Amino acid sequence: MKRGPVTGARPADMRTMAEKALAAWGAPLPDWVDELARFADAAGLRIAAERIGYSSSTLSTVINGRYAGDVDRVADAVRGALMGAVVSCPILGEIGRDQCLDEQRKPKSPTNSTRMALWRACRGGCPHSKQKGDRDD
Repeated sequence: MKRGPVTGARPADMRTMAEKALAAWGAPLPDWVDELARFADAAGLRIAAERIGYSSSTLSTVINGRYAGDVDRVADAVRGALMGAVVSCPILGEIGRDQCLDEQRKPKSPTNSTRMALWRACRGGCPHSKQKGDRDD
C-alpha cells in the first residue's frame, strides 16, 4: 500500500500567504494586508516579522484573518516598515510609522532627556499616539 500525499497534489496548507489572505479577507484586499502577504511570500514570514516588529505567528494570524489584537496597530506597523508611511514626530521630526509605534512602547526613562521628551509627547496629545493619556509606567 502506497502511503503519503498524492503525486502532484497541493495540500491546502501549502497555499501562498497571498492566497491565504485573499481567502480570509476577500477581494479587494486592504493595501497593507496585500503588501504584508506579498512580502511574506517573497522574503519569508520570519523576515517579515523581524522587519515589522511582530512575531511570525502574529503575522500569520493577521494574514489568515484571525488576529484578535489591535489590527490597526499592525496595519500601521506594516505601512511604516514595508510601505514607507511616515509621520511628523514633535520630538524626532519625520520618522517611519513603525518607528513611531516602537517609540510609544518604550518605557519612561528619566535619565535620558530625549526618551523623556518622547514619553511626554506620546502621552500628551500627539495625534499619532496610540497611548491612552498620561500614565506613569
